[in-house]
Amino acid sequence: MKEWLLTLLMYSVASTAMAADELSSGQALYLPIYSQIWHGDLAGNLPKKSLISALVSIRNTSLKTPIRITSARYYSTEGRLIREYVPKPVVIAAMATTELFVERMEAEGGSGANFIIQWDSAAATNPPVVEAVHADVKNGSHALIFISQAHPIRPDK
Repeated sequence: MKEWLLTLLMYSVASTAMAADELSSGQALYLPIYSQIWHGDLAGNLPKKSLISALVSIRNTSLKTPIRITSARYYSTEGRLIREYVPKPVVIAAMATTELFVERMEAEGGSGANFIIQWDSAAATNPPVVEAVHADVKNGSHALIFISQAHPIRPDK
């Protein structure tokens, strides 16, 4: 069972590899977050709900250029701003990573929670890789682990 889970996780990570993007000096990124998931059968009106944590990893893929995270706004399923995770800009050195963490007990976000992460750099560079590793591990008896990826969006005018 453990080998099967590891294989599935490795396949999930490998299948998320994307072609190199164009160089950029900044973007807004949309990252889906599942602070809870529905599962099982319908018992009455609703299936069961489980809260899960999410580790958000923001990885600077440039070999030379630092990037700056200017904002990481966390929104609920209903689109309500819950929290700004980056109240002041954070510089990520070349090939470095910064992380944000959504605790398992955070129930406000819901199954449609998301981050809008904004970054910029002084020079055009490789966009960062931004992923969320969602996990619910209980006493070693079962584990739910999956990844969601950020996608560039264009800010509304």
